[in-house]
Amino acid sequence: MRKLVVTILTSLDGYVAGPGGDFMSMPLDGSFSAYNLERLRTADTLLLGRSTFEGFRSYWPAVADDPAQDDTEREISRRNTAARKVVVSDSLRPDELGGWGESELVRRADAHGAVRRLKAEDGADILVFGSVPVWNDLLAAALVDELHVMIGNGVLGDGVPAFTGPVADRLPLREMRRLEGSDHVLLVYAVGGRD
Repeated sequence: MRKLVVTILTSLDGYVAGPGGDFMSMPLDGSFSAYNLERLRTADTLLLGRSTFEGFRSYWPAVADDPAQDDTEREISRRNTAARKVVVSDSLRPDELGGWGESELVRRADAHGAVRRLKAEDGADILVFGSVPVWNDLLAAALVDELHVMIGNGVLGDGVPAFTGPVADRLPLREMRRLEGSDHVLLVYAVGGRD
Protein backbone atom coordinates (compact mmCIF):
# COMPACT_ATOMS: atom_id res chain seq x y z
CA MET A 1 0.00 0.00 0.00
CA ARG A 2 1.27 3.46 -0.92
CA LYS A 3 1.72 6.17 1.69
CA LEU A 4 0.05 9.57 1.68
CA VAL A 5 2.69 12.03 2.92
CA VAL A 6 1.91 15.65 3.81
CA THR A 7 4.89 18.03 3.82
CA ILE A 8 4.48 21.52 5.26
CA LEU A 9 6.60 24.46 6.35
CA THR A 10 5.33 26.34 9.40
CA SER A 11 6.52 29.42 11.17
CA LEU A 12 7.40 29.07 14.86
CA ASP A 13 3.90 30.32 15.65
CA GLY A 14 2.17 27.73 13.45
CA TYR A 15 1.37 29.53 10.20
CA VAL A 16 1.90 28.10 6.70
CA ALA A 17 1.49 31.48 4.98
CA GLY A 18 1.36 35.08 6.03
CA PRO A 19 -1.62 37.46 5.97
CA GLY A 20 -3.64 37.17 2.76
CA GLY A 21 -2.09 33.78 2.04
CA ASP A 22 1.34 35.29 1.26
CA PHE A 23 3.66 32.27 1.20
CA MET A 24 6.72 34.38 0.45
CA SER A 25 6.55 35.83 3.98
CA MET A 26 7.51 32.39 5.32
CA PRO A 27 11.03 31.79 6.69
CA LEU A 28 12.37 30.23 3.48
CA ASP A 29 15.91 29.05 2.89
CA GLY A 30 17.68 26.47 0.75
CA SER A 31 16.78 23.63 3.10
CA PHE A 32 13.10 24.06 2.18
CA SER A 33 13.68 23.23 -1.49
CA ALA A 34 16.25 20.55 -0.70
CA TYR A 35 13.81 18.72 1.56
CA ASN A 36 10.93 19.07 -0.90
CA LEU A 37 13.14 17.50 -3.56
CA GLU A 38 14.02 14.67 -1.15
CA ARG A 39 10.29 13.98 -0.75
CA LEU A 40 9.60 14.26 -4.50
CA ARG A 41 12.21 11.59 -5.19
CA THR A 42 10.05 9.13 -3.20
CA ALA A 43 6.75 10.03 -4.91
CA ASP A 44 5.00 9.67 -8.26
CA THR A 45 1.70 11.42 -7.45
CA LEU A 46 0.87 14.92 -6.17
CA LEU A 47 -2.44 15.46 -4.40
CA LEU A 48 -3.29 19.17 -4.51
CA GLY A 49 -6.09 21.60 -3.85
CA ARG A 50 -7.14 24.07 -6.55
CA SER A 51 -5.08 27.04 -5.34
CA THR A 52 -1.87 25.04 -4.95
CA PHE A 53 -2.39 23.31 -8.31
CA GLU A 54 -2.93 26.61 -10.12
CA GLY A 55 0.01 28.26 -8.37
CA PHE A 56 2.34 25.35 -9.09
CA ARG A 57 1.17 25.07 -12.72
CA SER A 58 1.83 28.77 -13.32
CA TYR A 59 5.29 28.66 -11.71
CA TRP A 60 7.03 25.28 -11.98
CA PRO A 61 7.01 24.31 -15.70
CA ALA A 62 9.24 27.23 -16.77
CA VAL A 63 11.81 26.53 -14.04
CA ALA A 64 13.03 23.27 -15.65
CA ASP A 65 14.99 25.08 -18.38
CA ASP A 66 15.75 28.34 -16.59
CA PRO A 67 19.54 28.77 -16.34
CA ALA A 68 19.04 31.30 -13.53
CA GLN A 69 17.66 28.53 -11.30
CA ASP A 70 19.87 26.06 -9.45
CA ASP A 71 19.94 22.30 -10.03
CA THR A 72 17.59 21.63 -7.09
CA GLU A 73 14.88 23.95 -8.40
CA ARG A 74 15.18 22.57 -11.95
CA GLU A 75 14.86 18.99 -10.69
CA ILE A 76 11.83 19.93 -8.57
CA SER A 77 10.27 21.43 -11.71
CA ARG A 78 10.89 18.29 -13.77
CA ARG A 79 9.59 15.97 -11.04
CA ASN A 80 6.48 18.09 -10.43
CA THR A 81 5.71 18.06 -14.15
CA ALA A 82 6.30 14.30 -14.48
CA ALA A 83 4.18 13.41 -11.45
CA ARG A 84 0.54 12.48 -11.77
CA LYS A 85 -1.54 15.35 -10.36
CA VAL A 86 -4.81 14.64 -8.53
CA VAL A 87 -6.64 17.89 -7.85
CA VAL A 88 -9.35 18.12 -5.18
CA SER A 89 -11.73 20.92 -6.13
CA ASP A 90 -15.40 21.70 -6.51
CA SER A 91 -14.78 24.87 -8.52
CA LEU A 92 -12.51 23.60 -11.31
CA ARG A 93 -13.81 21.86 -14.42
CA PRO A 94 -11.92 18.90 -15.95
CA ASP A 95 -11.07 20.97 -19.05
CA GLU A 96 -9.26 23.50 -16.81
CA LEU A 97 -6.60 20.99 -15.73
CA GLY A 98 -4.59 20.96 -18.95
CA GLY A 99 -1.14 22.28 -19.58
CA TRP A 100 0.88 20.51 -16.91
CA GLY A 101 1.16 16.78 -17.52
CA GLU A 102 -1.22 14.07 -16.34
CA SER A 103 -3.91 15.63 -14.13
CA GLU A 104 -7.28 14.46 -12.88
CA LEU A 105 -10.07 16.11 -10.95
CA VAL A 106 -11.71 14.79 -7.75
CA ARG A 107 -14.67 16.51 -6.11
CA ARG A 108 -14.41 17.18 -2.36
CA ALA A 109 -17.23 14.76 -1.55
CA ASP A 110 -15.30 12.01 -3.36
CA ALA A 111 -11.83 12.84 -1.93
CA HIS A 112 -11.76 10.19 0.81
CA GLY A 113 -12.72 7.38 -1.58
CA ALA A 114 -10.28 8.64 -4.21
CA VAL A 115 -7.43 8.72 -1.68
CA ARG A 116 -8.24 5.18 -0.52
CA ARG A 117 -8.13 4.01 -4.16
CA LEU A 118 -4.85 5.85 -4.82
CA LYS A 119 -3.26 4.33 -1.73
CA ALA A 120 -4.34 0.83 -2.81
CA GLU A 121 -2.65 1.21 -6.22
CA ASP A 122 0.91 0.15 -6.95
CA GLY A 123 3.39 2.97 -7.06
CA ALA A 124 5.46 5.37 -5.03
CA ASP A 125 4.30 7.81 -2.33
CA ILE A 126 1.45 10.26 -2.82
CA LEU A 127 2.67 13.70 -1.78
CA VAL A 128 0.77 16.77 -0.62
CA PHE A 129 2.31 20.25 -0.63
CA GLY A 130 0.32 23.34 0.38
CA SER A 131 -3.38 22.51 0.05
CA VAL A 132 -4.17 23.14 3.74
CA PRO A 133 -7.95 22.49 3.56
CA VAL A 134 -7.40 19.25 1.62
CA TRP A 135 -4.81 17.70 3.92
CA ASN A 136 -6.52 18.87 7.11
CA ASP A 137 -9.68 17.04 5.96
CA LEU A 138 -7.66 13.92 5.11
CA LEU A 139 -5.79 14.12 8.43
CA ALA A 140 -9.08 14.27 10.35
CA ALA A 141 -10.28 11.24 8.38
CA ALA A 142 -7.09 9.28 9.27
CA LEU A 143 -6.07 9.00 5.62
CA VAL A 144 -2.66 10.67 6.03
CA ASP A 145 0.18 8.24 6.77
CA GLU A 146 2.99 10.67 7.53
CA LEU A 147 3.06 14.34 8.44
CA HIS A 148 6.42 16.03 7.69
CA VAL A 149 6.55 19.40 9.45
CA MET A 150 9.41 21.76 8.71
CA ILE A 151 9.48 24.43 11.39
CA GLY A 152 11.07 27.62 10.15
CA ASN A 153 12.97 30.08 12.30
CA GLY A 154 10.53 32.97 11.98
CA VAL A 155 7.41 34.32 13.68
CA LEU A 156 4.62 35.79 11.50
CA GLY A 157 2.06 36.83 14.12
CA ASP A 158 -0.82 36.32 11.67
CA GLY A 159 -1.67 34.40 8.54
CA VAL A 160 -2.94 31.00 7.46
CA PRO A 161 -2.82 28.49 10.34
CA ALA A 162 -1.41 25.04 9.60
CA PHE A 163 -4.12 23.16 11.46
CA THR A 164 -7.83 23.86 11.13
CA GLY A 165 -9.09 21.28 13.61
CA PRO A 166 -7.99 18.74 16.20
CA VAL A 167 -6.48 15.35 15.39
CA ALA A 168 -8.19 12.45 17.12
CA ASP A 169 -5.02 10.80 18.41
CA ARG A 170 -1.59 11.91 19.50
CA LEU A 171 0.91 11.47 16.70
CA PRO A 172 3.98 9.30 17.28
CA LEU A 173 7.23 11.11 16.44
CA ARG A 174 9.26 9.06 13.93
CA GLU A 175 12.09 11.44 13.14
CA MET A 176 13.52 14.75 14.28
CA ARG A 177 16.46 16.59 12.75
CA ARG A 178 17.90 19.98 12.01
CA LEU A 179 17.91 20.52 8.26
CA GLU A 180 21.38 20.78 6.80
CA GLY A 181 22.77 24.30 6.64
CA SER A 182 19.66 25.75 8.23
CA ASP A 183 17.98 26.79 11.45
CA HIS A 184 14.87 24.88 10.31
CA VAL A 185 13.88 21.70 12.15
CA LEU A 186 12.09 18.71 10.63
CA LEU A 187 9.58 16.65 12.60
CA VAL A 188 8.10 13.52 11.01
CA TYR A 189 4.99 12.05 12.60
CA ALA A 190 3.25 8.76 11.91
CA VAL A 191 -0.47 9.13 11.34
CA GLY A 192 -3.36 6.78 10.68
CA GLY A 193 -2.02 3.84 12.67
CA ARG A 194 1.37 3.69 10.92
CA ASP A 195 4.29 3.37 13.30
